[in-house]
Order: sequence, then C-alpha cells, then structure tokens
Amino acid sequence: MKKRNRLTRRFYLPAVIAILLGACTPATRQSDMDKKIDALMQQMTLEEKIGQLNLPGAGDITTGEASNSDIATKIKNGEVGGLFNIKTAQKIREVQRIAVEQSRLKIPLIFGMDVIHGYHTVFPIPLGLSCSWDMPLIEQSARIAAIEASADGICWTFSPMVDISRDPRWGRVAEGSGEDPYLGSEIAKAMVKGYQGDSLTGKNTIMACVKHFALYGAVEAGRDYNTTDMSRIRMYNEYFPPYKAAIDAGAGSAMTSFNEIDGIPASANQWLLTDVLRKQWGFKGFVVTDFTAINEMVAHGLGDLQTVSALALKAGVEMDMVGEGFVTTLKKSLEEGKITPEEIDRACRLVLEAKYKLGLFDDPYRYCDPERAKTEIFTPEHRRIARETAAQSFVLLKNEQQVLPLQKEGTIALIGPLANNRENMAGTWSVAADFNQSVSLLDGIRNVAGSKVKVIYAKGANVVADSALEARVSVFGKPTYRDNRPANVLIQEAVNTARKADVIVAALGEAAEMSGESSSMSHIELPENQRELLKALLKTGKPLVMVLFNGRPMAIKWEQEHVPAILDVWFGGTEAGNAVADVLFGDVNPSGKLSATFPQNLGQVPIYYNHKNTGRPLPKGKWFQKFRSNYLDVSNEPLYPFGYGLSYTTFDYGKMKLSSTSLSGNETLTVSVPVTNSGDREGKEVVQLYIRDMAGSVTRPVKELKGFQKIDLKAGETQTVTFTITPDDLKFYNYDLKYDWEPGEFEIMVGGNSRDVQISTVNWMK
Repeated sequence: MKKRNRLTRRFYLPAVIAILLGACTPATRQSDMDKKIDALMQQMTLEEKIGQLNLPGAGDITTGEASNSDIATKIKNGEVGGLFNIKTAQKIREVQRIAVEQSRLKIPLIFGMDVIHGYHTVFPIPLGLSCSWDMPLIEQSARIAAIEASADGICWTFSPMVDISRDPRWGRVAEGSGEDPYLGSEIAKAMVKGYQGDSLTGKNTIMACVKHFALYGAVEAGRDYNTTDMSRIRMYNEYFPPYKAAIDAGAGSAMTSFNEIDGIPASANQWLLTDVLRKQWGFKGFVVTDFTAINEMVAHGLGDLQTVSALALKAGVEMDMVGEGFVTTLKKSLEEGKITPEEIDRACRLVLEAKYKLGLFDDPYRYCDPERAKTEIFTPEHRRIARETAAQSFVLLKNEQQVLPLQKEGTIALIGPLANNRENMAGTWSVAADFNQSVSLLDGIRNVAGSKVKVIYAKGANVVADSALEARVSVFGKPTYRDNRPANVLIQEAVNTARKADVIVAALGEAAEMSGESSSMSHIELPENQRELLKALLKTGKPLVMVLFNGRPMAIKWEQEHVPAILDVWFGGTEAGNAVADVLFGDVNPSGKLSATFPQNLGQVPIYYNHKNTGRPLPKGKWFQKFRSNYLDVSNEPLYPFGYGLSYTTFDYGKMKLSSTSLSGNETLTVSVPVTNSGDREGKEVVQLYIRDMAGSVTRPVKELKGFQKIDLKAGETQTVTFTITPDDLKFYNYDLKYDWEPGEFEIMVGGNSRDVQISTVNWMK
C-alpha cells in the first residue's frame, strides 16, 4: 500500500502540476482576457468606450476629498480611462474606489506617472546613467523605481525615453541615452525589463511606455517641440532602433512625439503608428499621446479639434492625454461618418487589455497596499544602490598631474553655485523626489572626507549672471539661491577662501532645470560669470578640480585647456553628493564613458561619431586643407569623443586578433584583445567594438558601435576580451528599406573610445 502511494505521488502529482501550469499558458491567458473583454465591451455604451480613451491629469487630490473632486463625476460616468500625476497608495485607492464601486461597469483606472530615473529614490538622469555602459546596473535602477512606484499606487510609467539626439541644445537630451542607436537599444531593453520584470502580473512591476515615437530628438535648432525632417533610410538605421528594441522587449505602451514626420504630426501619422509600429514591428500594446498632443495639431495646421481627434484615432492613437478631444468630439465624428465603430472598439479594447495584463480586473487595489508603501520606498538599501549607481555614471574628462583622487587630509575649499544646493542634485524629471532628502556636494564631502579634512565653502558666483534667466530655470521646487551681491564681491570672497586651502573643488555648470523638457539652450558653454570665477580661482595657483554638473554635452574647450582636472557628474540623484565625494577621494574609481560627443564649440553641432563621409573628407589627423570638408577656424575633431572617459588607473590594449580575415556566409568572426590594468589600483574599463562597412549600395557611417563589455581589472591584471560578429551585425536598411547585409570589406575596430581604436580588415562574402 505504501509503495502504491509512493508511485501515486511520483506520477500523479507532476500530472496535476502540469495541468495547473497548462491552465496558465499564454494562450489560455489570452483566451481568458478575450472572453473578459468581449463580455465587458458588449455591455459598454459608446460614451463608456470613448471614456476609456481619456487620460486627464488628476493633480494631487487631497486625501479624503477624492469623491468631491472635479474628476470624480467624470469617473462615475465612465468618462475616464486613467489618471496621471496622482500618487500615494491611499489617494489612489480612494480614486480607484470611485471607479470600481460607483461607476456603472466598475472598470478600474490605470494610474501613470513620469517615473523617469527613479521614484522617491532618485538615480542619475538618464544621460548620466547611460554613461555607466552597465546594463545590469541600469536594469536595477528601473527595477527599484518600479518597486517604489508600485508600492505608492503607480502601475504605469512614461519611460523609457529612447530618443536619439545629436544636438546638445535640446534640453531633453538629459532624458535620453545619447547619440548611438546600438547603446540606446541595449539601454531601452534593460529599462523595459527593469520596469516590467518577467511578467506584469507581479505587484511590484509597472507597465513601461516607450517614448517619444518618433524622431523627437532630431528637432530643428535643438528647440523643443520643433519640426523634424529626415529620410526614411535614416529613420530606420539611426533613429528607430531603440524604439524597436523597447517594443521587442515587451513594452506595454508607447507615447507619440510632438514633432511631425514627413509633414504629418506623429499623433496623426498612420504610417508611423500603424504601418511601422503595429504591422512591421508587431506591437500589441496601446498608444498614448504626449500631453495635449492631439489639441496641438490644430496649431500645426491640420484642422480643428474634431478633425485632429479623428485623425489621431484613425492613425492608431488609443489614449488622449489631457486634451479631451476624444471625449468631446469622437461621438460627433462617428455620427458624421468620419470614424467607424470598429476604430473606437479597437482603441477601447487595447486600453482594457492593458488593465487586464496589469491584473487590475482581478484586484483593482493591488497597487494600493499602504504596508508596502511604508517598507519599500526610499529604503536604506535603495539609497545605497543609488549612491553606487551614481558613482558609476561619472566621467573623468581630465586629470593632469594626478590631482585626483584627493587626499583625506588638509583643507579643501569647496566653491561654486552648485556646491551647496541639494534641491538641484536630483536633476530634471524628478517629480516624486523629496529634495530635502537629497545630499548636497558640501554634505557629501563632509560625510566622506573624515576627521582629518577641513572643508571651507564659498558660493563664488550665481548660476548665471542674468537674474531673469535664472528665474526661468529656478522652477519645480529647485531654487538656485541667488546672491544679489556684486559679482566681484562674490569672486573675491571665493578667492579669499581658496587661499586658505590646499586644493580647490569648484562645483560649476548648469542648474538642474537648464536641461529637460522646454529647456533648450542656444549657449552651451560654461556661463561667463562662472568662467570668470574659475579664472580667478586658477590664479591662486592652488590645485583645482572642476566638478561639472550638467544635463547635456557642453562646449568646455577653455576649461579643458586650463583646468587640471574635470569630473563630469551630470545630476546624480538623491545620493549625488555622497557619490561625487566617493569618486573625488578615490573610494570609487571613475569608469563612466560618454554616450554623447562633446563639441569644441556650438558651431560644430550636430557632431557625432558615426557620421557619414563626404566625397571630400579631411584626411585623418589633418586640419586645414582647402577644398576639403572642414572649418577655417576649428578642427573637425570633438572636444571629447563618444565612448571617452578616463580612470585613476591606466589600461593598455594588446594587439587585436581576428579568427579569420576571410569569411563567407553565416560564419562567425571572433575578435579578441588583451586588456591590462597597468596602473596601481583596481578599475573598470569599457572595451568597445566598432565596425565599418567600406562599400555599400548606400553610403555607410565611418564606424558603428556593435558591441561593448565592461570589465573589472585588479592592478596588473590582464583579461582577454572576446567579441563574436555574425552577419546579423552587418545588416542595415538599404535604399528600398530592406534589412540585409552586403558582402565586401569591413573594418573591425576595438578600443577604449570611438577615436582611439585598433583597426583590422576582413573580407566577408555571401
């Protein structure tokens, strides 16, 4: 009998488990979802279907007043599909209760927020984060953001922003991952995975929204919301890849961009939203507009609100953010035959499917657990990781005479408008941050330096001389604490302070909101008043380190020529001050590499590494030659190239080896290079692989990033880094937009940045 029981357990229990697992297969879940939504939509009125397409901004509804808010009536009437910019589990629970207990069909709402680089625990701005070149680290930052946001009621984030940008004037370059489609694609995948995990069924996952689809980073003149115009071959090869990578990674939603594509604004562009996104890429999620993007198409010149709303629906938009053009005009457009019932049904279904996938139909309050909010937000562990992550994002641009790392002894003069400003450390798009909890650089240095270091401080200058300009950038609760004393008085005070010190740390650059949305700048050098401060400090003869705060590549040629050490720290988030101090004192060896090229001056913009050749290229290393593609007044070279970044140690690259120089068909090329840490301390190096297709049916870039590895080497250690290249790595979109590779000669390049590489040539035939 006992033996029979053992046999029963051995065969019967696995069968039961298999049956249970089978009940949860994707096909079964899809079937269950279809049945649920079919039944629901059969009960829905036209007004309720259109209501699901409406995403108003709630504002921060006061606890206990949700049922009396202006939005409550609309929710009860089924005129709202979701809300954004409301947070905390308690407030969201109150609003959700109105939807699922007081509306006719009890359809739950979806709650979104701009969780861009962290929630309450803020990580570096995305441009800074991209300079880590560390995909697990980037994924982890999104994972922590999802844990915290979901614990506070949020189930949907308007991130990642994956727009390629090669114009540092554009403020939103701070919110993206730089200029390169390959690196941008890898980061897009990591962010989606971090937010959504392996399944949206987890209570600590949130739905990602890839944005801004598409081409937003290529706006003319670097001016936000401006016109974009480019060939389709450039779209597919250079700007589309990160969006597609996010879609392939399973992003549940996508957001339209403000700009036009081929003369049609993105929110009305059927080719973009239907032909490319759905038919070519197989996107199954829903599309939401950016803030009032449908209404803004009136100003673009496409027609009145009813016209542009109908155009948006027909193009493939499912949800209207804030504008309410859908809820106020679609019924009339349907009556006039300008749209069809099927188009409304399609949009409604996709929104409902998103809610189903998030588990809101099973438990509309699944993101509203106040206990999670108490224990999973802004934890010491999250802050520790944020500090470590920020330190990995900093880029050491210059370090003459080993000024860095600083010694933990003596007197340090900390000077500059960003030295003692915790509110600006989080950077742009930090809507859930508690700025009072951020760590300033002054506090960070005091925390890390130890008892043998004396820190003395002077502001030295305002962020900018122009008080009106400073007022424009001192917004969103991020004051710059303007000092209205004369500039020469501030500088003299700083010089007097510096003379008492052994070394000067100058905290200079931009305020947090000098980059970000609607923060384009026509001047990207260090503000003149800060440069005057810097000149005065340098005249003291003291060793000087410039800590550069910025949300964009800056034209700092003068600083590169005159300042001994420059550390670019972007905006590092909650733990910025501590992280900067960790690097300044050498507790962390900097390892960041630039994800965007720094120009010598604004006149070089746009400047990026993977450009095309002209028919009259300037010979490498040469300047100036008449009747060649160059400037009279400045060389073609960037100030700092893509992929560039120094370390407190040195890395020597041995000779690159190729498994073959003659290949055919689907063979694999193996590229290997020994890398040695030739310095005296442990450090990390990003080894980069580039390829050039020497001749094609269409012109190809001078080089393209195709692989990278971040390695950690102890002093004296050597590691052989290996890359594999297949024909897939050689593919591109040709003139007919066919994605394929062409046989011929290819240059293979390996190095520590895009400029300083070894080059070998292979022939690869089909």
